[in-house]
Amino acid sequence: MTARWTKGQMAARVARDIPDGAVVNLGIGMPTLVANHLGAEREVILHSENGVLGMGPAPPAGQEDYDLINAGKGPVTLRPGGAFFHHADSFAMMRGGHLDICVLGAFQVAANGDLANWSTGALDAIPAVGGAMDLAIGAKRTFVMMEHTTKTGEARLVERCSYPLTGLGCVARVYTDIAVVDVTPSGLVLAEAAPGWDLAAVQALTGARLMACPSR
Repeated sequence: MTARWTKGQMAARVARDIPDGAVVNLGIGMPTLVANHLGAEREVILHSENGVLGMGPAPPAGQEDYDLINAGKGPVTLRPGGAFFHHADSFAMMRGGHLDICVLGAFQVAANGDLANWSTGALDAIPAVGGAMDLAIGAKRTFVMMEHTTKTGEARLVERCSYPLTGLGCVARVYTDIAVVDVTPSGLVLAEAAPGWDLAAVQALTGARLMACPSR
């Protein structure tokens, strides 16, 4: 019997791959949940493009301070030693290669690591690129966290992106509700699958060739 990972389980899986000492940006949407799975014992410094360094998890209900928010306007907490600074300084960190990892949402990821996450190209869509281009190219590694298919069942992992691109060849690893997929020079490699899923089942929902991890 197959089961899909919940958003919380996806976030916990991403958190496992973030090493201590890393400076990490969590993009708007699902990626912000990763902060809730980095325990107080972890030495991970979270960055937000609106000018925050040293964020903690989301505050308990009723204890939100809306003067302390992330780039998606969601309330956050601040760890000891955290700091606030100008938006321009935040983008200098992003563009200057000072982030070890960024975790972004996406509409599509191509087999070569191209990323499309700011517009579907629809005439009525509101473009919302924000700092995604700066993050995707500026961070040393780019992770993507997204559902494996659209609500109508279309693949999000594709041979080639059909939506406007955010960055070229920038994605290293993709975390979906059914799989963890690595982007390699040879193509997409299934690193891990959700309970009950095998390579064939994941491939059936993937729009590009998927290879088995040599260790699987």
